[in-house]
Parts: sequence; structure tokens; C-alpha cells
Amino acid sequence: MLKKCTFLLLLLFCSTFVEAQSFTEQPQKTSKDTLKKHLLLKSIGTGYFPTKYFNFDLRYLIKFNQFEGIRTGIGGVTNDKFSEKYRLNSYGVYGFRDHRFKFSIGGGMRLIKKSNTWLNFAYTDDLQETGSTKYITDNRVFQFFEPRLLNIDLFYKYISKSLTFEHQISNHLLSKVEFAVSDIDPTYDYAYALDDQLYTTYNLSTAIIGFQWSPFSKFKETPLGTQEVKSGFPKFSFQYTKSYHDVFKGDFDFTKLDFRTIFELGQENSHFAQIIFVSGMAIGDTPLTHLYHAYPNNIRKEKILERFSIAGLNSFETMYFNEFFSDKFFTFQLKYFIKPFHVTERFRPQVVLITRYALGDMDNIDRHQDVTFDTLNYGYTESGFEINKLLYGFGLSFTYRYGAYYLPTFSDNIAFKFTFNVSL
Repeated sequence: MLKKCTFLLLLLFCSTFVEAQSFTEQPQKTSKDTLKKHLLLKSIGTGYFPTKYFNFDLRYLIKFNQFEGIRTGIGGVTNDKFSEKYRLNSYGVYGFRDHRFKFSIGGGMRLIKKSNTWLNFAYTDDLQETGSTKYITDNRVFQFFEPRLLNIDLFYKYISKSLTFEHQISNHLLSKVEFAVSDIDPTYDYAYALDDQLYTTYNLSTAIIGFQWSPFSKFKETPLGTQEVKSGFPKFSFQYTKSYHDVFKGDFDFTKLDFRTIFELGQENSHFAQIIFVSGMAIGDTPLTHLYHAYPNNIRKEKILERFSIAGLNSFETMYFNEFFSDKFFTFQLKYFIKPFHVTERFRPQVVLITRYALGDMDNIDRHQDVTFDTLNYGYTESGFEINKLLYGFGLSFTYRYGAYYLPTFSDNIAFKFTFNVSL
């Protein structure tokens, strides 16, 4: 409980800082100072604190999860004043519960300025959540606070050497290709059974091709580079992954196909709806670490208030961590945002109605040893609502689980949580 209170205080400080920066007006400042302040806020909004030659990456300052406890460190990347042709990026973090340092060292070389074409390399020793999908075109997704991280306990260690080629085909279409060799070591009891052999650790040699298409967004050249000045919908992400057996000592041969699309209908300052569709399929000899969960965000405690935590942005709030895994799945989420209530100029709470659905299955489930989980082949459903922005970005969330995976004890189907929403 003390840890949760500490993080709530941290969030309160962050949100107060953001509001102070966003709403403070200083007429005596010159237009140049105003521009500098605007660029600073824009940079912080993308997760960076800029200095003359180096931009500090705010993602590594402090986080918390059930395996590492408090995770803190520092990282960043050189900027154009350091060099317009080359960049260096790195980070180092320490987990106070697992007593282990993690780090990454990398760099890149710009091949074509007009199309923002880069060739990058990296050596990384870190953790990744089991069953999570990382889109390689999402490298700049940043949140001041990531609620799901608090309760994740199923990670795998990885040491990866990667070579990445990124190319901006157009302002609306980003492409990326990555080749990586990785050593995988789950942090929990797990073995993958294949050809009369049990793999508790394994090597993967992978090639990934990813595309991010925003056909209706508007972009503009700014001092920070080409920036999306107006989000247009729908947006699409596609990723193809191939793991090779016996290439650079790779142990498994499998293929993954991942797709995500986001729709928004209406205006943000009025009633509007958001629809998110995510799907994935893994074909071949795929260990649990690289399969799929449905982004659960509920901890296994007996009472509702013992499960009281922070709701995620797009996670299943009543689905328990490590409850389901799939090698093929899709999720559908509908959020309907009711027009904010204009109580005062600063106090505008907003009600959001939510429905989520997940469907999945798994072949050869017996290959996954020493772990117990269910599949989603009967369809998982939850619905609820949020009341956001009640105080300094905080709100409340209530979600109810029903349908094929309804649990016998009524209270186990309920999730009651905080929400946290703040943006620059």
C-alpha cells in the first residue's frame, strides 16, 4: 500500500508540473522565449528533455513492476547539434528488487536526409514482458505513467544484438526492418518441449518488417523535425516477424503476423468514439515468451479493494495477469467519450463508456511446460465506464466481466480502479 501511495504522489507531482507548464502565461516574455518554451513542452511530450548536444530520455527515470521493484536510470540520444549524420543512444537502469543492471548501447548513421533514412545498431541487455508484442515502428510511444507496469511479474531476460534500417517512405508511411540475434532466459520456471528436448533458455535469430501508415494525418516541418500536427484516422500498423532455425545458432523456426488499427469518430471536444482492433498469429515452434496475451491488468487478490490500482489505457481491467495466452488472437475495444461536463473552466470531468472483447486459441499447448494458463477460444467480454479528470488528471474506473469466462464468485468479476490521464 505504501508503494502505491508513493506512486500516486509521484503522479500528482507530474500532473501538477504539466498543468503549471501548460497554463502559466507570462506576457513579458518575448516571442523567442515563447517559442523555446513551446519546443521544450513538445519535446517533453514526446519523452525527451533536450540539452545542447544530448536529449535525455524520460522513459528511463523511474518505473515499478513486481519483478524489479523500483526501476530507475538514465538514458538519451544525441541531437542534430551534436551531428546531423550520426547519433549515439544508450541507457542504463537498475532494479532494486532483482539487484541487476540493464543497459543498451547503440548508434545510427543517416543515409538519406530527405527521407530520414537511418541505419542503426544496438546491443541491449534488458527485460521484456512475456506475451507482449512490440511494434518496431512504435519507438517513440511515451506516457508519463504506464499503469500496467505496476503489476507485471512475468518477464524474460534477453541479450540482443540488432541492426535496424528505417525509412520514411512518405510523411504518412514509416517503414522499418530489423535483424536481431537474441539470447532468451525466462525469469520463471518454464520449458518449451520440442523434438524430445526441453528448452529452458534458447537463442532466436529474427528478421522483422514493420509499417506504420497514417493516411489522414497532417504533418509539418518544425525545429524538432517533421511533426504530426493533426492526427487523422484510421491509423494502421503491420508487422511481419520471421525466426530462423540454425541461422546464427537460432533454436526455433516460426512466423508472426501482427496488425493493429485505430479509428476515431467525432470531435475530441464533444462526443466521440474510439475503436481499436488488434490481431496476431504465430505459426511454427513459438515459445511462450513470444506468443500473445490480451493485455490483462488485474492482480490475483481476494477482495475488490485489494485489487484497487491504476487502470490502463487499452488493457483488459478484469482479466488477471498470466490467465490467458494464445498463438492466434484478436481484440476489439470500443470507447465512447461523452462530451466533458463544463463545471468550471478548469474542472471538466468526462464519462467514457467501454466495451472490450477478446478471442484466441493455441495449438500444441502441451509443449509449454511448468506453466498453467487458459485460452480465449470461447470469447472474453468486459464492459464498464470511466469518470476521468476529476482531480489533477485522476479519475475512477469500474469494469465488469461477463460471458463465457464469468467467474463463480461475483466480486472476482469486478475491477474498481483509478484512472490517470494527462497530456501536453
